[in-house]
Amino acid sequence: MALHYNDLAFPFRRYQIGKVYRGERAQRGRFREFYQCDIDVIGDGKLDISNEAEIPAIIYQAFTSLGLERFRIRVNNRKLLTGFYTMLGLAEQSGEIMRTVDKLDKIGAEKVQALLTEGGIPQEAAGEILRFIAITGDNAAVLSALEGYRGRDPIFDEGLEELALVTKLLPAFGVPEDHFAVDLTIARGLDYYTGTVYETVMLDHPEIGSICSGGRYDDLAGYYTDKKLPGVGISIGLTRLFYVLGEQGYLNAELPTAPAQVLVLPMTTDLQPAIAFATRLRQAGIRTQVYAEQKKFKAKMGYADKLGIPYVAFLGEDELAQGVVAVKDMATGTQESLTPEEATQRIQTALAERNGGKPIREKKEGAE
Repeated sequence: MALHYNDLAFPFRRYQIGKVYRGERAQRGRFREFYQCDIDVIGDGKLDISNEAEIPAIIYQAFTSLGLERFRIRVNNRKLLTGFYTMLGLAEQSGEIMRTVDKLDKIGAEKVQALLTEGGIPQEAAGEILRFIAITGDNAAVLSALEGYRGRDPIFDEGLEELALVTKLLPAFGVPEDHFAVDLTIARGLDYYTGTVYETVMLDHPEIGSICSGGRYDDLAGYYTDKKLPGVGISIGLTRLFYVLGEQGYLNAELPTAPAQVLVLPMTTDLQPAIAFATRLRQAGIRTQVYAEQKKFKAKMGYADKLGIPYVAFLGEDELAQGVVAVKDMATGTQESLTPEEATQRIQTALAERNGGKPIREKKEGAE
C-alpha cells in the first residue's frame, strides 16, 4: 500500500489467496507452510465503520456458499477493552492484558487470572477483568450491560458506539442474528488491531478454535509511510480449515476434484480424430486430457481411475467408421456410443449435476 499509494483508488478493496509461512513451532493442523485467504478494505486518512460490518458479511457469504452453516462470528472492539483497563488504572499494561485474555478459550479463566496476577495485575483488578469479559447473553443484553460503564472513559464510550453500530449493520449486510455474537473475550493477540475484532468458530467443534479472524487496524502502514492508511481485514487459514473439516468428515467426497473431467483415448495410430474431439470438449468448457502414451489398455484405464477422472472417451476404428464416440462413465461403468455433439451435451449435463453439490457437507444431528 505504501509503495503503490499513488496508483490506487481509495477505499482500496482487495483479496488474496496464497502461501504464507508460520514463524512459530508447527504442530498438528498448524502447518509451517499453508494457504491463506485475506480480505482487506483500506482507506486514505479515514475509513468508514460500515466496512467493519461488511467484512464479516463476506465471511458469512463465503462459508455458507461452501456449505458450512453451523458457525458463529464473534465480535468485539479493542477500544472497549482499552477503555475498561484505563478505568482500572491499567492503561500501560492494556496490551499485555489483552494478549493474556486472548488465551481464555485455550487455558481457562483460572489460569488467565493467575497469569494476570503473575504479570503484576492486582488480584482485585484481575477479578474485575474476568467479571467484565464474562458478561454474556444475546447481543442486546451484552450491549445493555456495557451501557452501565458509559461515561467513565472516552475511549470505552467510542468503542461501545462502534460495536453497537457494527452489530446494527450486520443484519443489513445479510448476516442472521444467530450467526454473530458480541463476545468480550475476543481481543486478538496482535497489537496492531485498534477497533473491531473478529473470530469465527464452528459451533459443533469449539475445540478447533478460530477458523477465521481479523479486525480493524489504523496504522499498520505506519511502518512504511507517514500517510495514514487505516484498514480492516480478515483471514482464513484455508489449509488448516480444510484439514480440520476433512478430519471431522465434513468434506463432500462425491464432488469431482480430478484435474480433468474427460480422458480421451485414441485407439488408432492416427491421433487427429481424438485430438479434434478433445478440442471440441475444451471449447465447450470441459477439462479434457488426451492420453497418447503407447501403453496397454489396462494402464490407460488405471490412469483415469487413479486420478478420479469421471469420463473416458474411446475413438477406435469402429467408432471412427460410424462417426461416434464411445463414452464410459467411470462411476457406474456404463458405456454408450454417441455422436460427438451428443457426447459433449451428455457430459456437460452430467457434470452440471455432479458439480451441483457444495465442498462442505455438514453432518445432520444423529448422523455418524
